[in-house]
Amino acid sequence: MENIGIKEKEATSYQYVKKNYFEIASEKEVKEIYDYAEKYKNFITKCKTEREVNDFVSDIAFKNGFERYEFGDKLNIGDKRFICNRGKGVVLFKIGNNDIEKDGLRIIVSHLDSPRIDLKQVPLYESDGLCFLKTHYYGGIKKYQWTAIPLSLHGVIYTKNNDKVEICIGEKSSDPVFYINDLLPHLGKAQMEQKAESFITGEQLNIVVGGKALKEGSSKDKIKENILKILNKDYKITEEDFISAELSVVPAFQARDVGFDRSLIGAYGHDDKVCAYAAFNAIFDCQNKNTAICILVDKEEIGSEGVTGIKSKIYEDVIDEICLSLNKNVRKVRQKSLCISADVTAAYDSNFADVFEKNNAAILSCGVCMNKYTGGAGKSDSSDASAELVQKIRNIFSKNNVIWQTSELGKVDIGSGGTVAKFITQLNIETVDIGVPVISMHAPYELISKADLFSAYKGYKAFFE
Repeated sequence: MENIGIKEKEATSYQYVKKNYFEIASEKEVKEIYDYAEKYKNFITKCKTEREVNDFVSDIAFKNGFERYEFGDKLNIGDKRFICNRGKGVVLFKIGNNDIEKDGLRIIVSHLDSPRIDLKQVPLYESDGLCFLKTHYYGGIKKYQWTAIPLSLHGVIYTKNNDKVEICIGEKSSDPVFYINDLLPHLGKAQMEQKAESFITGEQLNIVVGGKALKEGSSKDKIKENILKILNKDYKITEEDFISAELSVVPAFQARDVGFDRSLIGAYGHDDKVCAYAAFNAIFDCQNKNTAICILVDKEEIGSEGVTGIKSKIYEDVIDEICLSLNKNVRKVRQKSLCISADVTAAYDSNFADVFEKNNAAILSCGVCMNKYTGGAGKSDSSDASAELVQKIRNIFSKNNVIWQTSELGKVDIGSGGTVAKFITQLNIETVDIGVPVISMHAPYELISKADLFSAYKGYKAFFE
């Protein structure tokens, strides 16, 4: 009997035992794990928003021989194409030499957005010696975690002259950073007696952007006027231009090795850029037998809505166009296709052991993790992959020596969470969640294992092939 996570020759019993990847990896493979992690750290430090990932992937797609695709283009075996969705998502695909009516497509979907803090449309105001930006947080966060840390500002602004201004402030050592206030403990007794979800409210997540008043001028708000003067000088924007802007505040942290052994990576946005990174590298590197599609989407953290979320018809349209160009029946192709929803899962945390059922929890460094189902109590809001699909994945991973494990998201009636899987299955495409385990998911600084990152890349590549 196969032992998931252990090479067959090392299995000593019929029991399912998870093993630390580093225990069974050769010295050569350990070096590969660490080298791969260095490239990922560079990526995750530079690409903190979905727009930045879109641009990064588009650039390296060209370097890997991919050409831009327009709907209606004729496709042939061997073609490597990509299409961007409004600058916030990318679809990469390779046309293989297999019969897609018989074998289907191999699809991996990951999301590029991460929990963050967005600016409101009219954000700038002055109050009692400071100037602030009003915000509306994006995705599921613990609001108190975002106070008293250095923050950077990313995004785009369109001026009244239709000029696009790209913003990235706070990432360079010479840049200023931004800040959300918290109350000092000496005056925080009443605050600390409140529930954690309410002692920092959404309307208190105001970003400090300045404190210097103009000497001249008739404006009552001279600090605000000075900020607007700086913005106009440096970026040619006015206050009204915030209305046509998409600006996000994210942690101004670099990805760093964690631990004496440097086996872990701390960074903002592992969810879900860690799976996206493994997925797009996998399609670049895979052999061109199966027709493979890597879909990188936006808006997963807020329900996959909108024209850039997985619910958008553009992703269905790409599949339809491939079938049309190859003269294949799209319904037959979908029915035979397999999909991995490449999204992170919660890693077991012994500091909070009471919310996990340990036999069915992901353990760091034991490989990429399959969640047969997500959702909440009673498996609600979940796609729940079939035994047949799970067995197909087992066979693929076993043949390619992929170290992997299984889990679910916390104890029954405690854990809950969803992914894009349930939306993909609505197209009659079998789908299962397979992603990297994360400690402190949705925090401003999350933790993963380098071994699990490399395992995800190997697993996704094997799936495509």
